[in-house]
Amino acid sequence: MRPFDYLLYAGVLVGWSTSWYPLSLQVNGIAPEVSLVWRFLLAALLMTGFTMSRGVGLKFPRRDHLSFMGMGISLFSSNFCLFYYASLFTASGLLAVMFSMASLINVLMVAALTKTAPPRLQLGAALIGILGVAVIFLPEIQVAGTAWIAAALCTVGTLFFCTGNMISAATQRRGVPVLASTSWGMFYGACFMMLVATLRGHEFTIDMSASYIGSLLWLVVVSSVITFGCYLSLVGSIGASRAAYATVVFPIFALAISTVLEGYSWSLLSVGGLALVIAGNLMMIRSRN
Repeated sequence: MRPFDYLLYAGVLVGWSTSWYPLSLQVNGIAPEVSLVWRFLLAALLMTGFTMSRGVGLKFPRRDHLSFMGMGISLFSSNFCLFYYASLFTASGLLAVMFSMASLINVLMVAALTKTAPPRLQLGAALIGILGVAVIFLPEIQVAGTAWIAAALCTVGTLFFCTGNMISAATQRRGVPVLASTSWGMFYGACFMMLVATLRGHEFTIDMSASYIGSLLWLVVVSSVITFGCYLSLVGSIGASRAAYATVVFPIFALAISTVLEGYSWSLLSVGGLALVIAGNLMMIRSRN
């Protein structure tokens, strides 16, 4: 990898490791759909301004806009909406663990869509990772019976994330700059959440408390604009499988933050489960290199 790729990795690790606790602060009294409208409208404005300042054009044919809409619906709205709702039922650090399953779920999803069996090593890696998640969530389900709802929401959300990754990779192969596709994707994602919020009868209000505004700004600037720019650039530069290495490490930091700020309690099962998730991710990524 180039030295710049390592800098991109650092941006992804910091941005996503620190995004899960602020995410949990966005659902106190404000509908997740509405919070996501504010988040990605602001992020789209910032990303568009940065894209134009770099001299990157934003005019594209209809085919590309359909791809941008697909990214918006999958990567910049539905994915996050499900994780926002999941944060109501479990510690924020566990959301990061579920999100790290992206590289594992992606293989199973591709196998299902193409109706082809994945290589045995990849299948074994996916099963090990999924077993790890089950082990981690078992104590949570025993303590709070609603934890399974969080696991289900995160699983579907990760499927949306994987779909968005595929669309992004396809647009980059067609020569669409990542800054432009991200700008349009965030805009379409905000529009889609606006439609969903309207249909569900949510009021477009905003919480002016320091915790809400502070977490919103962090999610907009760091976790959305900077981190997604870094991650999607990595996908285009070194491939999705190698870029997925970032998802192996950040759940550890996210759980550490959750331990300090939310009082997440570690057990032998949670430690063992996290080890299985990390092992499954590493096996998957190395099998695809």
